[in-house]
Amino acid sequence: MAILTKEEAKQIIDKVLSYAKADETAVSISGGRTGNIRYARNTVNTSGETNEITLNITSVYGKRSGSASVNELDDESLRRAVVRAEEIAQLAPENPEYMPMLGPQQYIESKTFVESTNKINPDYRAQVAHDSIKPSGEKNLTAAGYLEDFSGFSAMGNSKGMFGYNKSTSVDFSVTVRTADGTGSGYSSRDFNDASLLNSREVTTLAMQKAQASVNAQAIEPGKYTVILEPTAAFDLMRLLTSGMDARSADEGRSFLSKKGGGTRLGEKLFDERVNIYSDPTHPEIPSAPWTNEGFPREKTTWVEKGVVKNMFYSRYWASKQGVTPVGRPGGVIIEGGDQSIADMIKSTERGVLVTRFWYIRAVDPQTLLYTGLTRDGTFYIEDGQIKFPVKNFRFNESPIIMLNNIEALGKLQRVGGNMIPAMKIRDFTFTSLSDAV
Repeated sequence: MAILTKEEAKQIIDKVLSYAKADETAVSISGGRTGNIRYARNTVNTSGETNEITLNITSVYGKRSGSASVNELDDESLRRAVVRAEEIAQLAPENPEYMPMLGPQQYIESKTFVESTNKINPDYRAQVAHDSIKPSGEKNLTAAGYLEDFSGFSAMGNSKGMFGYNKSTSVDFSVTVRTADGTGSGYSSRDFNDASLLNSREVTTLAMQKAQASVNAQAIEPGKYTVILEPTAAFDLMRLLTSGMDARSADEGRSFLSKKGGGTRLGEKLFDERVNIYSDPTHPEIPSAPWTNEGFPREKTTWVEKGVVKNMFYSRYWASKQGVTPVGRPGGVIIEGGDQSIADMIKSTERGVLVTRFWYIRAVDPQTLLYTGLTRDGTFYIEDGQIKFPVKNFRFNESPIIMLNNIEALGKLQRVGGNMIPAMKIRDFTFTSLSDAV
């Protein structure tokens, strides 16, 4: 399916709005091509491509709303979808938190679309798999990986005159490599908007090195250790912090940003002064859609500055209730780092643990952001500035809040999951028990 142009999308949205009889009507349309290839045991087992388009209509009468979706764009299908949404809306109960639809908005241009990714075809996907499987097999290692690419668009409009359009591309690749005896495992991943930046052989080589180095891991006592978290591991925990900066949860006493007895910790210094977190939809390495799920225009926003909480994100309803200017949820965050490499961090560590990534993370206490989970796919003991041997995996109990107060060093930034995350050297990280899983 071809990506609809801005003009084509607006024409369809305007046509749907012309059929509407409700007090308010919103229309969104999105679609594109999603391709993938998956392999395990050094053999491709699935590959495919889908082309989809979906149009959603939300009709509102007073504070009653109803929605209908359709994937056919002929006039009759669109009319029926409008009627269906309006019928549902008239039967729905009132939503006491309903907010009137936004009027026209000014959206920035975000460079989320890259032609190199749009041109991905089955031959490209096969080459990605080949460049991962071949070196693994040559070293008597077993690779399992997954590539997914997307090229598409989204557009939205409503009866108040709002309209937005955005094209985007993405490519995500991850690989796990195991040794023949099953005692060594390594993992690596990369994601980009621009497919020309992906080198699956390099990514696989990192996972291969981890797998080979982690054979016959030794057990060491759980406890508090200085840890070096690679960017993937740091992201596993940092995303829990940034996604928890919701103003309503804080105001209602359900968040790490809540004060005992009422109020929030906005404006308080909660972290090491080296902690700076912001979001920017125009960031060249992690561009994001120019609007939030509620239609807010996204703009550069500082969330934490020198350890001080500067912003929380609001729904339109909660911002109105609190009498504040709404701040939308970020599309991706940047946690400022430093200039140290992971090798530099290792050299400066007297006794510690290097962690590739975490897995099976679960909440223990949302109000303190205490989480538990496991290390996985490459965990190593460091002594006197050198990696001495692989260690058996640990279960951890730790909070990102405590982590960001125990920083010893921040490393270079790497894109992980649509965010820019540094490697982190953290003291007194709590490992509670051992895990026999590889």
